Amino acid sequence: MKTNYQSKLNLKETQIAIKLVKDTFERKLSKVLNLHRVSAPVIVFSKDKINDDLGSKNSALTFNISNLDNKDIEIVQSLAKWKRMALLRYGFSMYEGIYTDMNALRPNDIIDNIHSIYVDQWDWELIIKREDRTLNFLKEVVRKIMCALHETKVVVNKEFPVLKETICKDVFFISSEDLIRKYPGKNLLEREYLITKEYKTVFIYGISPRDGESMRAPDYDDWSLNGDILMWSDTLGDAIEISSMGIRVDEVSLEKQIAISKREDLLKGRYHQMILNKELPLTIGGGIGQSRICMILLEKFHIAEVQASHWSEDELKKLKKWGINIL
Repeated sequence: MKTNYQSKLNLKETQIAIKLVKDTFERKLSKVLNLHRVSAPVIVFSKDKINDDLGSKNSALTFNISNLDNKDIEIVQSLAKWKRMALLRYGFSMYEGIYTDMNALRPNDIIDNIHSIYVDQWDWELIIKREDRTLNFLKEVVRKIMCALHETKVVVNKEFPVLKETICKDVFFISSEDLIRKYPGKNLLEREYLITKEYKTVFIYGISPRDGESMRAPDYDDWSLNGDILMWSDTLGDAIEISSMGIRVDEVSLEKQIAISKREDLLKGRYHQMILNKELPLTIGGGIGQSRICMILLEKFHIAEVQASHWSEDELKKLKKWGINIL
């Protein structure tokens, strides 16, 4: 904990600044990626298998509703599969896409400075051609996202001159395998800390469960064409993952990854059958953490400063001790 940390914005200013961040970034992101805002569900039917188990790391919250024939309902954990189906159903064309607010509950996540049980992010998805399924195309989309974020920070700093930090829009790209080789003997979090401290904005690509550390579901990202954007926070003195994204599976990579994961049960879902039958568009997509973006752009130390959630008594005591006002 930085003993000299003090928020540069009071509670009222913080709330106003959060809206500015979200409005500005949404506008700039939708422009650079040609995205249209849509409404998205907060619950889905269990039988449809379009929810995500996040590589079996979290079990979705499940319940039933009598007015819906007592069918099992799940609170969404991610909209990766739903978005791809929505692009087809809504009739979007090549190089058009959608974005939406995704709000989820992940009660098994460990609560700390950048994690809470409540997840809020921009989920986006863009239709691409088969020949776009390359690492170079993925990198170009990452650069566009960072340009939008950099421009947003400029707007926010101008509106709130007390905010002085800048963000690095120049992305350092490295594969997960090269990262392991670069820092032998270090675990995943240590590697991310070291590489992001050095380069400030990093995209780690080619992430799969095969390294024994990363939990990646087999049925939405192509493991050879995915990655995480990490940014360095001077305020926190640590790396923050702001986005997990990737080019989505086609019929070949889906079958391959399902076999590696021994999750053949997933292929029974309508979404999976539509991929195997080449009925769904090829896409790239991801999620961008709203509260984490606000933390970085508003130079905050704890996610509780930008997100209204629930915290343990121990966490509340720490926040009070540190003099941090929460939403």
